[in-house]
Amino acid sequence: MIDRRFKLMNTNIDNLTMKEALEEINELLNDGKYHFIVTPNLDHIVKLEVDAELQEVYQSADLILTDGTPLIWISKLYKKPIVEKISGSDLFPKVCELAAKEHYKIFLLGAMEGVAIKAAINLRKKYDGLQIVGTFSPPFGFDKDEGAINQIIEMINAAKPDILAVGLGAPKQEKFIFKYKDQLKVPLSLAIGATIDFEAGSVKRAPKWMQNIGLEWFYRLLKEPRRMYKRYLMDGVYIFPIFLKYFKSDK
Repeated sequence: MIDRRFKLMNTNIDNLTMKEALEEINELLNDGKYHFIVTPNLDHIVKLEVDAELQEVYQSADLILTDGTPLIWISKLYKKPIVEKISGSDLFPKVCELAAKEHYKIFLLGAMEGVAIKAAINLRKKYDGLQIVGTFSPPFGFDKDEGAINQIIEMINAAKPDILAVGLGAPKQEKFIFKYKDQLKVPLSLAIGATIDFEAGSVKRAPKWMQNIGLEWFYRLLKEPRRMYKRYLMDGVYIFPIFLKYFKSDK
């Protein structure tokens, strides 16, 4: 395994290119253990500062890949430049391409009812030979229902996927993967946020030029202002004191 992990503010980062990350993923899929990947963005950094459970999740993650151009900018200010942005929405299509080539099986968990099924249909069209062995869109509040969780675990285990892609929103998706990783018995789990919606076409992703200049968050705010207002405009401002706190301590 390539060891390029370093500390950035309140998390570790695996400083890899997309190609290197995919090589690592291929290794993780074949070592007989259960692994998971997280992709921190500014919102995660803010949550990590106050959420002890999420901190435990991140400490246990096998790969921590940078989601978001603003974190790239911050890394340069720390004199620890991150080589490439690897968001869940960019990584997952590459994982699907790898899965189609290597015959890995995928299960999609998340999004609204019917959306994961549509995403599966689209992905099979895009990647010839891709095996999506199951989809499920859990009802609201399922994470508080032990019976519902057990049913989901049984459903996933019956499908025997190699890769579990979880799009439940942060930090619910990361906590779900971490808590039930050993019961799910899936070689690799990915927290992919809104990626299932993007692949289904139910939510449009920001244009490439906005992604490249770090304005994908602004596009999502314009598209879903009521849902994204708190995350980006209220909670997001806390990144500034967090940045200063760790910047000073790093000197």
